[in-house]
Amino acid sequence: MRVSVVICLHTMDRFDDFVEAVESVRAQTYDDVELVLVSDGSEAVCERFHEDWGSRSDVTVYCNGENVGLLESRNNGAQAATGDVVAFMDDDALADEQWIEELVSVYREQDVVAAGGRMTPAWVAGKPTFLPAEFYWLVGVTNRGFGPDGDETKAGVVRNTFGSNISFKRDIFLELGGFESEIGGRKGDKNLQGGETELCARLQAEYGHGVYYNPDAEVAHKVFAYRTDPKWLLDRAFWQGYSKRGMEVLVPESSGTESAFLADLVTEHAVDRVSALVSKPSLEKLVQFVMLFLFTGTVGMGYLYGMYKWG
Repeated sequence: MRVSVVICLHTMDRFDDFVEAVESVRAQTYDDVELVLVSDGSEAVCERFHEDWGSRSDVTVYCNGENVGLLESRNNGAQAATGDVVAFMDDDALADEQWIEELVSVYREQDVVAAGGRMTPAWVAGKPTFLPAEFYWLVGVTNRGFGPDGDETKAGVVRNTFGSNISFKRDIFLELGGFESEIGGRKGDKNLQGGETELCARLQAEYGHGVYYNPDAEVAHKVFAYRTDPKWLLDRAFWQGYSKRGMEVLVPESSGTESAFLADLVTEHAVDRVSALVSKPSLEKLVQFVMLFLFTGTVGMGYLYGMYKWG
């Protein structure tokens, strides 16, 4: 089974991180891996791709003529790929050396057309003590409460995994038409997010399959300093709540997962945190408990604004 890993880049500003991402894929324990490098409208990036990796037989370079955005770039990469499976990873991520091996094991052992894994944090500026693990999804990391039965350590079918750790049988991906490239810009609204959500909702509708989540298939996401700023996180929480409502309206079959998570957040996780705080008090636990409700409320405000905007 040949696996093509698509990684996109649109500016030389992130080239050093991109190189680390590429090298993590090249260090995989699984042998039959193709790297598909997509330059999103940058001549300088395209030239470096050809200069550094263009002569390698296991690397395919694709250069967009203009900047078209991440989702369309991923679609172009999947078109250029030659693998049986196409996997996607961000330019600021680092794949565990067994990442592809773990994804392939899912396709070999399970009757699935899509598989993904766990995103772990690579705290570039240190771990923020105020951020509760339930809201790690704000920084692109698998959160407490994700996964089958709300257990992020348990394998099984979910609606979708993060876009930096998701894969599809390539023929199925192409038959679906790939990612809807206007998500994030649909109706001129750049605050709307949900490319993976929309695609996987179509996958479920067309093929009756979700994404099989394997927590042992790990990719680390670099969490830079600005992503640990409380103001940035609250802003992201607001627009994620907004996007949830937008996706419910535009893709009704995508709803449910976030609602179940928020319900568990209040009825289970908050209760667990109270118990932990009472049994062994600490300032860190208290701050995280307060932030749990602050982030939840901010997501709720974004959702209400989405109801105003989207109906």
